[in-house]
Amino acid sequence: MSLFTTTYDLIVVGGGHAGSEAAAASANMGAKTLLITMNLQNIAQMSCNPAMGGIAKGQIVREIDALGGYSGIVTDKTAIQFKMLNKSKGPAMWSPRAQSDRMQFAECWRMMLEQTENLDFFQDSVNGLLFEDDRIVGVKTALGIEIKAKAVVITAGTFLNGLIHIGEKTFGGGRAGESSSTGITEDLVKKGFEAGRMKTGTPPRVDGRSLDYSKMEEQPGDEFPVKFSYLPTTKPLTEQRSCYLTYTNQKVHDLLREGFDRSPMFNGRIQSTGPRYCPSVEDKINRFASKERHQIFVEPEGWNTVEIYVNGFSTSLPEDIQDKAIRAIEGFENVKFFRYGYAIEYDYFPPTQLTHSLETKLIKNLFFAGQINGTTGYEEAAAQGLMAGINAALKVQEKEPFILKRNEAYIGVLIDDLITKGTEEPYRMFTSRAEYRTLLRQDNADLRLTPKGFEIGLASKERMERVLEKQRKTDLLISFLENTSVKPEEVNPILAAKELALVSQSLKLFKIATRPQLAFDDLLVISSLKQFIDDNFIDAEIIEQAEIHLKYSGYIDKEKNNADKLNRLENVLIPSSFDYHKLHSLSIEARQKLTKIKPTSISQASRISGVSPSDISVLLVYMGR
Repeated sequence: MSLFTTTYDLIVVGGGHAGSEAAAASANMGAKTLLITMNLQNIAQMSCNPAMGGIAKGQIVREIDALGGYSGIVTDKTAIQFKMLNKSKGPAMWSPRAQSDRMQFAECWRMMLEQTENLDFFQDSVNGLLFEDDRIVGVKTALGIEIKAKAVVITAGTFLNGLIHIGEKTFGGGRAGESSSTGITEDLVKKGFEAGRMKTGTPPRVDGRSLDYSKMEEQPGDEFPVKFSYLPTTKPLTEQRSCYLTYTNQKVHDLLREGFDRSPMFNGRIQSTGPRYCPSVEDKINRFASKERHQIFVEPEGWNTVEIYVNGFSTSLPEDIQDKAIRAIEGFENVKFFRYGYAIEYDYFPPTQLTHSLETKLIKNLFFAGQINGTTGYEEAAAQGLMAGINAALKVQEKEPFILKRNEAYIGVLIDDLITKGTEEPYRMFTSRAEYRTLLRQDNADLRLTPKGFEIGLASKERMERVLEKQRKTDLLISFLENTSVKPEEVNPILAAKELALVSQSLKLFKIATRPQLAFDDLLVISSLKQFIDDNFIDAEIIEQAEIHLKYSGYIDKEKNNADKLNRLENVLIPSSFDYHKLHSLSIEARQKLTKIKPTSISQASRISGVSPSDISVLLVYMGR
């Protein structure tokens, strides 16, 4: 049955972070888009912690924003606290993170999507896919309605055959209080896709009025908070809500161990792999038995709600064990539960079955994004959704795919890791995964990516103009520092205050500014510099760009050179029909892995696990290099 007379350019299945970004991107690029989700009230819901950003994740949100996505704007509009993490380290490690008001976050996302042209909505569950040979042509819903489309993006989150575990209780569901989704996995497996199972979990939510915060350490936001979006849609927070820090103890651990025999993780009922870097509390005390305590972050869910997210206490233990153990944590003695923690198992599809555009190799015009690809985290999902939406729109418009390289964005690292290396556990982004992280800083995401977003028709003219102005003023300030001298009597008082060696002759300002012991703010007492900054309306963002350029130019240039070498290998393309089995000099493992993944370039081939440098040499020789 088909009640829809329109054939859409794109159907997005799922309204989480991936689906919302995919729908917004494709619609803003002119593709007639339909977003289908099981519950329109839960669009972009924060299923787990009420926060965006963090180590490496904050860089991803900045990149999404720079390209023209919505996540940064929504986060800024709904933030209740902002922190820049790792400020004691170099700028490559600085990572923005914001606590959000959970209810406002979902509402803001929906309002922004409803105001997006070319975007329609439909509430139903998709339980079937429509194919014509090796091409997808639409979807079928639980109501039996067939909806046709030129391309489909599946962003099913944890809903594909989702199974929730609390102690010895098990029931179907994609999230607490919501049913799971069936049919999609089965249709894809019939088409030859490989599927697997993964697991994630969430902690209890409790009543903040029942906690004793005097026994905890207050964790306020930054004194001078910034924000995620490069657009002036909101101003930085002037009021913030604090989080709090407390700890587990030996009594908590002993009480938790009492339930291990009823734990689905330890009695074999959960067979799938959970996130290594966000383990459940029972997994932590089991794996790190010698550790006397673990951190518990007490995070408010919003401005006006009393609901609290107990970060660090993710668990699927029986509810009576959860209840006893959490009361042994300082400050939680009289806790009242809103809901218990649980684990959830769900289907995913190993991402080596995708191309760099996130299109599946088996079925044309079918794209996957988010947890279906084996990732974890709102930010990773949103980035994939954005890229899948962009590339699905480009495919329909018969244009070349939009692919970010590893030296261009954390998003490029994320997607390349997934499709080249695959993942057998929920993938999470870290700065350590990016070999060019000095280039991929959170502060320069707009300079790196907004021109690219503008070129494909996603980033607005306003964004592009702001980037050009930022670059112009940064260059202007750097030029002033490189060409303006400062006399000893002007700079020596600054150096003396820092107990640094004094100078005996005039020096260019940039030589003073590059000293690691000096911050740029220390130099603002120099009259010529202060006058220049005032005359040219140089703000803190421009000063930060110039300071990073001056202090880290050697590292930046080295990484650029390394990236150029990598890109030369990216230009050595491998035909998709290449027969690796005819190259007997390749190792057997390399032949098998290369045949399965079908890398598009020598560079990608070199990153495949099991492909050795000697295998790459064989390929280069064969291709005349």
